[in-house]
Amino acid sequence: MHLKFYKYQGAGNDFVLIDNRENIVNQLDKERVALLCDRRFGIGADGLMLLEELAGYDFKMVYYNADGNEGSMCGNGGRCIVAFAKQLGLITDTTKFLATDGEHHAKISEDGKWISLQMIDVTEIDKDGDAYVLNTGSPHYVKLAADLAIKDVYNEGYAIRNNATYKENGINVNFTEKDGEGYFVRTFERGVENETYACGTGVTAVALAMAKHNSQFGTINTPVKVLGGNLNIRFDYDGEKFSNIYLEGPAELVFEGDITI
Repeated sequence: MHLKFYKYQGAGNDFVLIDNRENIVNQLDKERVALLCDRRFGIGADGLMLLEELAGYDFKMVYYNADGNEGSMCGNGGRCIVAFAKQLGLITDTTKFLATDGEHHAKISEDGKWISLQMIDVTEIDKDGDAYVLNTGSPHYVKLAADLAIKDVYNEGYAIRNNATYKENGINVNFTEKDGEGYFVRTFERGVENETYACGTGVTAVALAMAKHNSQFGTINTPVKVLGGNLNIRFDYDGEKFSNIYLEGPAELVFEGDITI
């Protein structure tokens, strides 16, 4: 199979994107996806996305984790595929698309490099000890930490993701600490099974969990620093429901090419 691909990154969270509007890719099995995402034997990425046609929407987003399994919602991936759709000429400054967790809207800056992506509403946040557990399109575990810059995120995140509670379905593990007006976040991602430079649904989960933790209400704006750069989350919280949630940050084309698999 010969494929034209595009490589995008959003705050260091990187993805292989394929324009599949003509259904060129119809048998992309787990092994092929894992090979394409492999950083030594393939292109290298945290995930792979297909952009497909769907009536009533500008496009459909199909997302695969780096391990080859079809994944849940990816926030930074969502922003990157919006930038990709703009590059393809499918959209201009706004869009409506469908992902695995439902309908999403997004707005694109004039230069096409800053994407504001609306996320799903959240009504439930649970506790696991002193950590928060919630779903922002993907399941997340959020824990406050000290000295996060030197924390062993891989081993601690791996242990939580694979404990008796979460091993079967997996969970993304986020450690966070206060950083100025916002937070610093490091994430161990399921599906990648490693720490990534950013996780969009993860920083969203952190912002919501910290609003609940700090009893903040109203319209809230939370800047977040990740290993790959800076993101922003804004939302409304009335004490029961988080709504109008937007994940904002950069999305850039890194390179494009052809590969035969």
